[in-house]
Amino acid sequence: MPKIEVPENIFYSLLGQRMSDEELVDIFPVAKAELDGHDTENHILKIELNDTNRPDLWSAAGVARALKCYMTGEIPYYDFFSTKDDERPSDGRIVIDDESAIGIRDYSIGFAARGKEVDDELLVNLIQSQEKLCTNFGRKRRTIAMGIYRSELIKYPVHYAAVDPDATKFVPLGMTEELSLREICEKHPKGREYGHIVSSFPRFPYLYDDNGDTLSFPPVINSARIGAVEVGDSEFFIEVSGPILDDLLLTVSILSCDMADMGFEILPVKCRFAKDTPYGREITVPYYFQKPIAASLDLIHGKLGEDLTGDDCIAALKRMGVYAIEDGGMVYADVPEYRNDFLHGVDLVEDVMIGHGLMNFEPVMPHDFTIGRLSPVEEFSRKVKGILVGLGFQEMMYNYLGSKREYIDNMHLTGDEAVFIANPMSENYEVIRPSVLPCLLESESVSGHAVYPHSIFEIGKVTVKDAADNSGTRTKDSLGFFSSDAAIGYNDAASYMNTLMYFLRKEYSLSEVKEDPRFIPGRCAYIVYKGEIAGIFGEVHPQVLESWGCSMPAIMAEIDLDKLMM
Repeated sequence: MPKIEVPENIFYSLLGQRMSDEELVDIFPVAKAELDGHDTENHILKIELNDTNRPDLWSAAGVARALKCYMTGEIPYYDFFSTKDDERPSDGRIVIDDESAIGIRDYSIGFAARGKEVDDELLVNLIQSQEKLCTNFGRKRRTIAMGIYRSELIKYPVHYAAVDPDATKFVPLGMTEELSLREICEKHPKGREYGHIVSSFPRFPYLYDDNGDTLSFPPVINSARIGAVEVGDSEFFIEVSGPILDDLLLTVSILSCDMADMGFEILPVKCRFAKDTPYGREITVPYYFQKPIAASLDLIHGKLGEDLTGDDCIAALKRMGVYAIEDGGMVYADVPEYRNDFLHGVDLVEDVMIGHGLMNFEPVMPHDFTIGRLSPVEEFSRKVKGILVGLGFQEMMYNYLGSKREYIDNMHLTGDEAVFIANPMSENYEVIRPSVLPCLLESESVSGHAVYPHSIFEIGKVTVKDAADNSGTRTKDSLGFFSSDAAIGYNDAASYMNTLMYFLRKEYSLSEVKEDPRFIPGRCAYIVYKGEIAGIFGEVHPQVLESWGCSMPAIMAEIDLDKLMM
């Protein structure tokens, strides 16, 4: 979970009052946060945020705003947002996207701020907010990269394009030597860390002003002149680039609201795009793009177990910074500019719950008492586990979310069946696992030092696309087992499978596998049960083993337990 360190002076100034550590501990859950520590010597508050769906809370201003709304019931008003029907003046500053960036890093947007000189504490706080948004929400700058620039040195408009990485040169931040974009990827510390994001493209993203002076090489590094913000600066241009426009708009909304709370005047900037977007080819940023959300009073009553009136719900949402009205048994709410986490009416119910106050819900004893018992699938799974343990396998347990690299790329699959998270906070949790096998291979990849043979298994959930299901996906119980040794092969896999099915009293047959890149052709087979393919087993393909860094031959199998229970 994200953690931030906040100077006391900044936090209490934003909050409008000082509070003791005990008071902070009590009220921080309102912002889904907790006090992780208090460095009294250096006057630093350490805060841990427990909600990865709320990047607006990953800053001193965000946490203070949430607490202040809750304590006062006053919703902050930001008058610098444009909408489709109401555009704010842009003060002459423009960001222009070149079509050359399409397909490389499609969008660049920005806004300007002025009117407050930054000191050491404020500068460190701004940089921390920038890093948290780019690293956590922006998946280590893959989807969001941000630059803060000295606005007085820029000749507007600002241009964003994809350029020749060998012919384009500038002096990067932290250096005095002029380097080409490709050289920056090789020589600069930030280039070595983030250059891989764009290094596979023939052209690299580049941001420059109307004089041709460099602002930055996004998502890698700013220039040493325009991009070197210093203590005492009071005029800034903030630019955000990436491939997903809504993520960029939300990032700008969060940072502009934070800076407004800190005392900056926000200056909207007109942004022109090189391709069509849901908002047109030209918008003024910060831009309000959120859609309203609604929930019925019946839904709220049913989920919370309290007969809250419409007025109660409106007051609770107001304490969460959400403006809402009640009409005809429905609660309609406008999503705050800095939030985009309302996906369903239940999300509104959650805000009503927090705003109403968890301490205000009366504890209720259960009315119904039931006898606990194992489900049929659990009983069957336990039988399978007992057989595999008897065969010498060790049970493993894994996460259900992982990266595309693990679940798809390393398995040499297309990923057509995989279910992706629409807006992941980290690339490590972007796919719901479509198979147990990658998890087993991951364990093997770090077990080369252990004595062979290695025999492991897991029974768990996997999720795949299914157009026949109402949700478009299907979750099933799956068994995967894996074994590696110097002389292991198909016959061993077939023997394990035959033993397992014998003790389960399941009659099965085998059929040929036409093509599966995970297995060696001709050394694998489908398991057919009651006329349906219920699984697969065989020798692991050398390319898959190489992708995982495994050096020993291996076999593996995966079975749909739901089908075996038919």
